[in-house]
Amino acid sequence: MTSALLTPWWRNRAAQAPSDDAAGSTDPTRILDWQDPRVRALVQVARAAVGNTDDARLLRAAHQQISNRVRPVYSGNDARPVSQVLARGRGSCSQRLALLEAVARSSGIATRVRGLVVDGRFWYPRFPRLKVLVPDSVLLAWPQFLLDERWVDSSELFGTLVELAEGSSPGFTNAGGETLFEALPRTALDWDGRTSDLGTCSACDLSARVVVDLGLYDSRDLLFREQGQTLSWVARTLVEPILGRWGP
Repeated sequence: MTSALLTPWWRNRAAQAPSDDAAGSTDPTRILDWQDPRVRALVQVARAAVGNTDDARLLRAAHQQISNRVRPVYSGNDARPVSQVLARGRGSCSQRLALLEAVARSSGIATRVRGLVVDGRFWYPRFPRLKVLVPDSVLLAWPQFLLDERWVDSSELFGTLVELAEGSSPGFTNAGGETLFEALPRTALDWDGRTSDLGTCSACDLSARVVVDLGLYDSRDLLFREQGQTLSWVARTLVEPILGRWGP
């Protein structure tokens, strides 16, 4: 049993028709405040690790640096500026994905996000004794990066979905210490069922978990402004002191 008590009762998210209209941007935002010295320093470390090479390798190096520097926790505040995430040294999957976006934008790589409303039961393995407190749905801001004049989903930053699916077993289970952020280099995070043959469901196919596809947004700031965050303001205020320090 999931809970609707933690999410605003008036929220009614509707699926959007497929569109590629979101142009993305390299501009800083309230969340992606990449002009902060801490973010710039992270970019320099990632760039030093790969030299003057292609943008994809830079983002992979940045992903590793973020994994090393920011401890995973269950924060409920998706709109926290990435500079604060770095300063705290801990962050949720969403916050660390935002940090990867900030690195990209700071390096001149445009980003945008896809809004995915995911069934809250997807998180049951993480909270087996607290299922009643799991939100009935979770809003993900899933980043895309403009690499070589082509939008690349974060799921394919480390290879195509087919390549990642073939090289990983099992797929992502949302259990243990591996979050969606950690899983990016290891396995295919397939929100569209592209790794499944007709009439089958691959171990990496997460499409059945998607309740609503909200389409593309120029920034995660815009997504959360228009669609709200997963938790209501009251719920975030109450649970953040605990979730913000509790890791997988």
